[in-house]
Amino acid sequence: SVTRLCGTKSIPTVNGQFPGPRLDAREGDRLVVTVHNHMSRNVSFHWHGLRQLRNGWADGPAYITQCPVQPGQSYVYDFTVAGQRGTLWWHAHLSWLRVHLYGPLLILPGLGVPYPFAAPYKEVPIMFGEWFKADTESVISQALQTGAGPNVSDAYTFNGLPGPTYNCSSKDTYTLKVQPGRMYMLRLINSALNDELFFGIANHTLTVVEADANYVKPFTVSTLVISPGQTMNVLLTTSANPSSQAFAMAIAPYTNTQGTFDNTTAAAVLQYDATTAPSSAQNLPLPALPRYNDTNAVARFTSNFRSLASAQYPARVPRAVDRHVLFTVGLGTDPCPSNQTCQGPNGTKFAASINNNSFVRPRSALLEAHYQRRYAGVLMANFPTTPPHPFNYTGTPPNNTFVAHGTRVVPLKFNTSVELVMQGTAIQGAESHPLHMHGFNFFVVGQGFGNYDPINDPAKYNLVDPVERNTVSVPTAGWVAVRFLADNPGNLYRHLLVCGLCTATL
Repeated sequence: SVTRLCGTKSIPTVNGQFPGPRLDAREGDRLVVTVHNHMSRNVSFHWHGLRQLRNGWADGPAYITQCPVQPGQSYVYDFTVAGQRGTLWWHAHLSWLRVHLYGPLLILPGLGVPYPFAAPYKEVPIMFGEWFKADTESVISQALQTGAGPNVSDAYTFNGLPGPTYNCSSKDTYTLKVQPGRMYMLRLINSALNDELFFGIANHTLTVVEADANYVKPFTVSTLVISPGQTMNVLLTTSANPSSQAFAMAIAPYTNTQGTFDNTTAAAVLQYDATTAPSSAQNLPLPALPRYNDTNAVARFTSNFRSLASAQYPARVPRAVDRHVLFTVGLGTDPCPSNQTCQGPNGTKFAASINNNSFVRPRSALLEAHYQRRYAGVLMANFPTTPPHPFNYTGTPPNNTFVAHGTRVVPLKFNTSVELVMQGTAIQGAESHPLHMHGFNFFVVGQGFGNYDPINDPAKYNLVDPVERNTVSVPTAGWVAVRFLADNPGNLYRHLLVCGLCTATL
């Protein structure tokens, strides 16, 4: 039982903790995690950002790489952290259980290997999340039934705490105690369902040194934006002579959605005097965050990211491309069943899609079907690699917005170099769409607004030091191009972090 926002409700937890336990590892470590499911519903867990080289069965997406762990049953995740270091996280990967089931996964460099920047005095994981007063499984079930957008959260949270900007929440405020003149590394994780978030600390700047467990060329900002699923390590140097004992930290949403969203701000406290009781954030001035729809601020921030591209940490971006793929991403519609009333556009049901295909969750795990070579009735190898019906993607939408459905994959030969361009659409309004790739990192070689131009846009690609990530946002009414090497056999799972309705597999 957890009390937030003047109410108490029962939530699922891992080992009785919310957020869940912090896992610490070192590059090269083997992790063995035994999950006992004491809930009344199925569950699975994903180790977000871990490459899982030749280890797809430990990746966690239910019905993709594994069957879910049934009530009363157990499952052992056994994997090795190979060639990775930095901030990642773990979360449930079935329905909306990850609203509550999540925690940090912190990977230190190998023994004797320093950071490529000055060592911080202290490292602190901070997880941004959401709080719903309602039962979240009921929220998504209702949305899937009615076809409307799911009801939005009631608050944002710092490490599970909403803070004083919400009713009954002054006592539920996260406080980070610091000492003057020290450098701290904040390991930021956006574990919110769908919300990209602005973050800042009043009267302080932040130096970004890592993105999705990949070092980047350091750059300093007063405000950053972090998409769902993304992680970011930032250095905070505290003042030697602070003007105040405490300063406010805050998160607020970035969105261009046509529908409703949680347009609130959560606050926490950065407190200098660690010997006294935590300061109240009630009257602290909040940092100046951009407006909720400030796409230009997001574009400026995103343009700063560059890989180190050093001898020790090279940027192995594929220069030659064997396979070109163009995905259109966004929202379409499904017709309303004849026996019910639907609440989507014009009485239809919302349906997220990639290349006009909306994913149908199979009854068997795709990896198991692939291993046993039993594809019939489970999946088809005909996912379209280009839009089946080209149109002005960021302009006037087509008259027919209905989507197709299926469990389809794009087969790739081992060691194929792939360029994947993800084009946002404006069918139900232009929005920014975060996408996450399982089992792989990719290099973000280009992005822009409007429709992707296959003739002129590739000439502007960064093939020298593009940022390496596992989660990226398709810009509002724009596109993003990524490259990767298909060197991890199995089922690569790529999904929109939008309402949990749409996925694609490669």
